[in-house]
Amino acid sequence: MPLSQPQTKRAEGVPVTSCWNCKGAVSGTHFCGACGKIQPLPPGMDYFAFFGLPRKLAIEPASLEGQFHMLSWKLHPDNFVRGTEFEKNLSLQRSSELNDAYRTLRDPLARVEYLLEFLNVRKEGTTKQQAPPELLEEVFELNESLDELREARAAGGDVALLRGRLDAAAGNFQAKLTEVDTEIAALGSQWDAAIDFSADEAKRTALLARMSEVLNRRSYIRNLVDGVQQEIAAA
Repeated sequence: MPLSQPQTKRAEGVPVTSCWNCKGAVSGTHFCGACGKIQPLPPGMDYFAFFGLPRKLAIEPASLEGQFHMLSWKLHPDNFVRGTEFEKNLSLQRSSELNDAYRTLRDPLARVEYLLEFLNVRKEGTTKQQAPPELLEEVFELNESLDELREARAAGGDVALLRGRLDAAAGNFQAKLTEVDTEIAALGSQWDAAIDFSADEAKRTALLARMSEVLNRRSYIRNLVDGVQQEIAAA
C-alpha cells in the first residue's frame, strides 16, 4: 500500500517534513539524514531548492551541471533494485523531477519564466499577445508588407523586392529581441540584489511584475520574427 504524504510545515521558507521511514525531521533534502532513505519532494519545494540554491536568477552553469550529475547518480533507479516498491517508484519520480528541474534552470530565460510561474505572477503557457505601444507603427508596416508578399506570391509576381524589405524588418525586430534579452538580464540582476539585501515585498513584487511585462514583449516580438521568417521561406 502506498504511504501517505508526510505532513508539512514551514521553517524559514524551507519545507520540513517527517521521514516516511523513521519519522525523523527532513528539511528539503533528498535523503533522510537519520536513516538514509530517499524522500519524496516536499510540497512547496521549488526547482532552485532542489539543487540547494536560493531563488536567484544568476546560476553558475558548471556548478549546476555538477550538481545534476551528482544527484543523477544518487537518485538513479539502479541504486534501489533491492529497495521496496515505494522506494523504486520514488527513485523514478525523483529522477524525472531532477531532469525537469535541470532542463529549466540551465536556460536563463526558462529560469525567469519558472520563477514567475512558481510565484504565481504568471501562468504557464499564457502571454499577452498585444503589440507593445512603441512598436505599433512598425508592426502595422510589417503586416502591410506581409500582405503584399502573400498577394504577389499568389499572383505569381516578383517577390524579390518584398522579401528584401521583410528581411530588413526581421533584422530590425531581431535587434529589438536582443535589447529585450539584455533588459531581462538586468532585471534578473536587480532581483538577485533584492534577495541578497532582503528587499521589502513591494520592491520584489514590482520587479516580478516588470519581468513579466518584458517577457510578454519578448514573446510578441519572438512570434513576430518567427512569422516573418516563415513567410520569407515560403516565398
